[in-house]
Amino acid sequence: MSGQSLGLIETVGLTVAVEAADAAMKSANVDLVGYELTKGGGLVTVKLTGDVGAMNAAVAAGVAAANRIGQVYAWKVIARTAAGIDALIASGETCGIGPAEPITQDQPAAAEEKEERIAVINVEPVAIVSDCLAQGEDLMDASVPPSSQAKGGLAQREEGAELSQQEVPEAETFAHEDKKPQRAKAKGVRR
Repeated sequence: MSGQSLGLIETVGLTVAVEAADAAMKSANVDLVGYELTKGGGLVTVKLTGDVGAMNAAVAAGVAAANRIGQVYAWKVIARTAAGIDALIASGETCGIGPAEPITQDQPAAAEEKEERIAVINVEPVAIVSDCLAQGEDLMDASVPPSSQAKGGLAQREEGAELSQQEVPEAETFAHEDKKPQRAKAKGVRR
């Protein structure tokens, strides 16, 4: 970490510190070291590391965002930190630091995995399938005339009540009667 810049933003309250860290991390390519709580006063210090130019932009964005919702007590950018300062930056009181534990999962290697095949059972030949289709045609009721098959269940729903030929034309003439509303008829043709 030595040789990188250090950015510190000290705020009043943890919520303001989280807002400052969020804006700083989103605005530039910097790394969050963690935050440190002070003893009394509710002060929280956010610690960031990165390049000098990125750190200046990140701290400026973090301070601006934190000032919108709370109070910023102080901020500082230290360019190219010395080698001995690492112990102060990542102290035991800093929250959020610690070695990242690698996630190990027991997964077999790709070469060891065997390709499983599923056996196909009870596959019928094409001739039997075509026989089933032909058999389905034989199952249709031959006694019912094709015209009643096309109408579907209309005759079944009526249960013997027949539609007279006179009712059907009346319904058609009613449907085709003047479709214009009365107001449109009164106006006549538009100019």
